[in-house]
Amino acid sequence: MIRHGGMIALRLGGFWRGVLIEGPSGCGKSDLALRALGEGFRLVADDRVLIWASGGRAWGRAPDSLAGLMESRGLGVLPVSAVPYAPIVLAIRCEASPGAVERYPVGETLDLAGVAVPLRPLWPFDPAAPAKLRRGIEYLGAEH
Repeated sequence: MIRHGGMIALRLGGFWRGVLIEGPSGCGKSDLALRALGEGFRLVADDRVLIWASGGRAWGRAPDSLAGLMESRGLGVLPVSAVPYAPIVLAIRCEASPGAVERYPVGETLDLAGVAVPLRPLWPFDPAAPAKLRRGIEYLGAEH
């Protein structure tokens, strides 16, 4: 399956853990991913993510034609050092405003190729968003 979105990953405890970032075009997915790269995350995919299930986990990677490339509005498409694939342990739904993010969100999940992955809302322009992704991976994605 192919999903419109981006994917970044962080190496924790010797293993890559990926975050799928979804939302409408222009909502800030790539901006969030770019800021997360500055905090130690690595790009897996930008704009399109190929998703499959294996071993009870959801996995993601970039389509071959987009591997190692990231769009930066105002600069164009740039080469980026990327991880070839990673398990998806958390999915983020980008919200249009800070007020659209519930303080205590319900434990929603997203079905990715038959695997339930924790799904949380996030305003992508929150200055703390990369730190929130790290915490989300450490705690919500710990069992994945």
